[in-house]
Formats: sequence, C-alpha cells, structure tokens
Amino acid sequence: MINEGDMAPSITVTASDGSSINLASPGQPLVLYFYPKDDTSGCTREAQDFTALAKEFQQAGVKVVGLSRDAMKSHEKFIGKYDLAVPLVSDEDGRVSDAFGTWVEKSMYGRKYMGMERATYLIGADGRVLKAWRKVKVPNHAQDVLAAARTTIPA
Repeated sequence: MINEGDMAPSITVTASDGSSINLASPGQPLVLYFYPKDDTSGCTREAQDFTALAKEFQQAGVKVVGLSRDAMKSHEKFIGKYDLAVPLVSDEDGRVSDAFGTWVEKSMYGRKYMGMERATYLIGADGRVLKAWRKVKVPNHAQDVLAAARTTIPA
C-alpha cells in the first residue's frame, strides 16, 4: 500500500490521450484516481466531476488521470459517451492497482470478491505522494482534490 510521503512506484503507463507517464517521475504534479468500472453510476459521476474541473487543474499545473482495470477499448467508449476531458489508463494486468494496494477484497450482500477500491493520489513532479485519499466518496471529491492540489503543490 502506498501512503503519503512514499515514492510512487516506477511504473510507466500509457493514457488514452497517448501520453506516457512514469509514476515515479511524472514531470509535473499528477492526480491519479482509481475507480472500479467504466460507465457505472459512481464512476461516471466521478469522471464527469474531474472533467468539469479539468481546466482548473490544468491552470494549477496538474495532470489528472483516471485508472481502472477496464480495457482501453472500454475507456475509449466511456470517454466518447460522456465527452470526458480526463485521460484514462487501462490497468488490465493489475500492476498499478496492486502496487498502490487498491485491488482489495470487497463484500456485497455477503459475497466476497476482489475489486478496485476508489482511491486518489496527488503525486508531486518528483514522484512523491503528497496526498492520498482512500475509500473515496464521490460527492465533492474532485473539488477537494483540486483544493488540496492548490495548497499542497509548491508554486
């Protein structure tokens, strides 16, 4: 599990916008948010909330990227359906979610299964985790992350 103050793992991911990001040295502050599944109610709302604030994150010098274990083809469909302005990363092999400890045992109606814990990390340009939110609740989350980015990242 990755915590505040830890260095992000040296894993390079490719986002839906074609950008390649090494999490250990992203080159600019990065918001990496983990979500369970494309085109589900909570995940759609979260992606729309980050999209609504995309210009403000950009003005703050922060790149925002969403990540789930869905395939890139699913991400592309999700982005197109909701006109999302936030690039998405496919973690089909689970390397990133395993490294961050967001692939966890869940329970619904007494049934246990493995799934993605909704979590967000604010990573500095040097790869250090500046802020971590675990077990995220969607309402107002994107606004909270933007506020933290504005106050946490050195000017």
